[in-house]
Amino acid sequence: MRQLIWFRTDLRVRDNTALAAAMAAGPTLALYLVSPTQWLAHDDAPCKVDFWLRNLGELSTALRRLGVPLLIRTVDSWQQAPQALAALCREQRIDCVQVNDEYGVHESRRDQAVAAELQTHGIGLRRHLDQLLFNPGSILTQSGGYFQVYSQFRKVCYSRLHLAAPACAAQPEAQAPLAQDSDPIPQAVAGFARPAESLRQLWPAGEQEALSRLQRFTDESMADYREARDRPASAGTSQLSPYLAAGVLSPRQCLQAALMANAGEFESGNPGAVSWINELLWREFYKHILVGYPRVSRHRAFRADTEAVAWRHAPNELAAWQQGRTGFPIIDAAMRQLLATGWMHNRLRMIVAMFLTKNLLIDWREGERFFMRQLIDGDLAANNGGWQWSASTGTDSAPYFRIFNPLSQSEKFDAEGRFIRQWLPELAELGNKDLHKVAALNARAQGLFSHTDYPRPMVDLGQSRARALAAFKRLATPHAIPEPDHVW
Repeated sequence: MRQLIWFRTDLRVRDNTALAAAMAAGPTLALYLVSPTQWLAHDDAPCKVDFWLRNLGELSTALRRLGVPLLIRTVDSWQQAPQALAALCREQRIDCVQVNDEYGVHESRRDQAVAAELQTHGIGLRRHLDQLLFNPGSILTQSGGYFQVYSQFRKVCYSRLHLAAPACAAQPEAQAPLAQDSDPIPQAVAGFARPAESLRQLWPAGEQEALSRLQRFTDESMADYREARDRPASAGTSQLSPYLAAGVLSPRQCLQAALMANAGEFESGNPGAVSWINELLWREFYKHILVGYPRVSRHRAFRADTEAVAWRHAPNELAAWQQGRTGFPIIDAAMRQLLATGWMHNRLRMIVAMFLTKNLLIDWREGERFFMRQLIDGDLAANNGGWQWSASTGTDSAPYFRIFNPLSQSEKFDAEGRFIRQWLPELAELGNKDLHKVAALNARAQGLFSHTDYPRPMVDLGQSRARALAAFKRLATPHAIPEPDHVW
């Protein structure tokens, strides 16, 4: 029986569940759909699309060694996917299409429509668990619902992992060559500009690169991950998120690497390994949320009461935040890192998100959309989950009165100003104290900045914090939450 594997966010041949199943079932061809209008609608970043294309080139080479031709078809949007799949299957005499599951609302509707169309032609569609450790719906509360609190979700995941950690799928053996050539990989897609070469060089494509980075991280950095992950000037994080988002690397491969580095332990042993496994489970948690609470795929707040927050319409302030000219060095350095590299350190993502949603009181959806349009690791579940956490509108969200102070965050996590100086060279001559306190030095600001064009602070932190607290207190909450000592 001839098989078709339809690649989506699973651009690898190692530990690929659908590919292994397809090649075990019969002669296999591969397909990738280029969908420009759909990607634009999803706010996919140009650097992310370029990363996909570069990884497709590496995937095509790897598939060629397995005797599997990779075919490229263009459908403007996923509404055309059912007809495109059916036509290709008839043309190539395909009996079954194999796919790895995806979890957004649009992805689920697309796959349902494809399955229905293929069924009318007597063609099967087999779906596989691949980009997660556990199937959504298999980790539930005692009452049968999806978890809303990460710590409770993690506890059940640990109990399952102790029973049996998901194993990686074996790489298939090469099949006999088919009488079909692979299609050329597009070098660009309409609507998506080619990113700067400096950005592309930061993120080389291919499975081997992803696996090498994973190995280096586990060998050299994982032991210190718990302490180093919050310092943006050091290489304390894995920076594997682009490879996970594109499926060039699987969560099973990451989990197995962490277990090997920690003598098979999940909750004990090296604290760095345990912390990193917890981050893999955060990623898992947000994917499950997409399925259990599909409203978050529809630009809705997870906490329904927070839809009533009176967000400010402040396009000039939004633009200043986007361009890294707020007058708060840690915020501006983080935004410049994003614009130049397509990536931002996780601690900084929280700091800039809280600044936008609390200090500027601008709708979290504006930030979520802007991030997706810039991030090479843009992922609906993780991006939405992170933004709603910071905005106090989501699952496991920070209480509304917890507002990071960008000055104290800067002093704590970039004490020597190494990160700020890297991205804000106009402030390089300032001493560490002035570098962090720039935004508070209103009286001295003219003297400090007379030799630069660095902007004055765009907002008073104390006043803006009070404004955010007032906006959230006006919500019709079922019970009042006492405000703790300031943690910002």
